[in-house]
Amino acid sequence: MLLRSWSSLFLVAIFSIMGCGTRLPHNVLLKTSAYQSPDYSNADCWAALPFRKDSADLTPDTIFIDRQSESSVDVFFLHPTSYTGSKGQHYWNASLDDQKVNDKTDRTSIRHQASIFNSAGKIYAPRYRQAHIQAYFTTKEKEQAQEAFDIAYRDIAAAFQYYLDHYNEGRPIILACHSQGTSHGMRLLKEFFEGKPLQDQLVVAYLVGMPVAKNYFNQIPICQSPEETGCFCSWRTYREGYLPKQFPTSDSIAVVNPLSWKTKSDKEQKENNKGAVLLKFNQGIWPRLTSAQIHQGILWANKPRFPGSFLLRTKNYHAGDLNLYWVNVRENASLRASRFFEKIDRPASPH
Repeated sequence: MLLRSWSSLFLVAIFSIMGCGTRLPHNVLLKTSAYQSPDYSNADCWAALPFRKDSADLTPDTIFIDRQSESSVDVFFLHPTSYTGSKGQHYWNASLDDQKVNDKTDRTSIRHQASIFNSAGKIYAPRYRQAHIQAYFTTKEKEQAQEAFDIAYRDIAAAFQYYLDHYNEGRPIILACHSQGTSHGMRLLKEFFEGKPLQDQLVVAYLVGMPVAKNYFNQIPICQSPEETGCFCSWRTYREGYLPKQFPTSDSIAVVNPLSWKTKSDKEQKENNKGAVLLKFNQGIWPRLTSAQIHQGILWANKPRFPGSFLLRTKNYHAGDLNLYWVNVRENASLRASRFFEKIDRPASPH
């Protein structure tokens, strides 16, 4: 069973990410010229809200506690692509009424990724009309793919504005995203935070699973230490020694090591990895599963060792960007939230 869990976690997820076995969409769900926002006053338009039970409340072991009810920080979480072209899914954007897509989102990214942050803040995760996975890979329908991404972002922007107007009440914010969520999260951070009053409320942004240029932001820096606030972290995970040909690699891409929370190229050994989670979420955590080292704009990780790991052939660990470092990310989010309040309470230094 464990062997099957790991095989599913990496192989199935990676095939989806790479677009294998999916068909190019051929129908338009909605055009930007006719755009109407979802009704984000309706709780059904959210995958996670802190005042109801959902997958973001879960933990893989009883040693972890969901502290959303007592937190003074908010987490705005943007989930990755779960719309990958199953039977009947022929549109460039997912419908918010597609229950199969919603269920997949909840049992994968909300359970495994959003839950990381339930000790640091109250989790708000909007559903959005996400772009089909093939929007990343098509070479013939680039214009349609871009429109699909624009529609998805407009949903997220509308959800975030609703959140600000009705839920936030001035609390500090952690922005956490993965994959397609990061594609939109980068834009959200630039348009809503950078150079705006809201930047003062930013605890940290985790922009994981997509390349973020070091100069993408003018006023929001790359995090350089585990305790820094008002900054962003980013990484994309591959097997040690591998450089992907189909995805960008460059020292101009921002990478923060999730085991040291620094940008140095020093290798952090797996002994510093406090725990990963598997596809079978309630099986608990797996400490010391893999290492982390920054190299040419990506994060290198040793091949994880577990029963059945000989089946793990892929060198692209995108599906495990957050799962492989689950406990370290969880603790870091809580640490930065604490430091944010300490920074506010600390008297200003005399000049």
